[in-house]
Amino acid sequence: MILETRRLLLREMTREDCPALCAILQDPQVMYAYEHAFSDEEVRQWLDRQLTRYARYGFGLWAVIERASGQLIGQCGLTMQDWSGREVLEIGYLFRRDRWHRGFAIEAASACKAYAFETLCAQEVFSIIRENNLPSQRVALRNGMSVVGSLTKHYYGTDMLHLVFAVRNSTERN
Repeated sequence: MILETRRLLLREMTREDCPALCAILQDPQVMYAYEHAFSDEEVRQWLDRQLTRYARYGFGLWAVIERASGQLIGQCGLTMQDWSGREVLEIGYLFRRDRWHRGFAIEAASACKAYAFETLCAQEVFSIIRENNLPSQRVALRNGMSVVGSLTKHYYGTDMLHLVFAVRNSTERN
């Protein structure tokens, strides 16, 4: 286990999580900000990216397990992303549609923020969110973040405007 909250457990994903990831990444409504649901191969590549991140950084997007059901209901964690020519530590999250609007995203994201600040001693963390993804933006705002910029990503044949949210570590010593 990497993190525990009142209702959730966060752990590294394994290859055995592929079917549960398919339930998330192949749902067109969940993946609207990506402009398409993933194919089986794209899900495998997504999982491979997380496994590579664990080996390289010691973190990545983690499996979010609901304590009450024992089911993998989403993913949330930390990744390194490019913004304005520098690598920044990002909190990302994506949940099964049947678990939306229950506070799981903010619960997991706030635990990841605490992990970034307390365990990794990060100075600041970011969330890079597509401009039309209002629910994810609300999670970032509830996580103490504010908009600090924007960027355009070219993905799946589309230019996609993203807002960049950030929060500084308030316990950081100078």
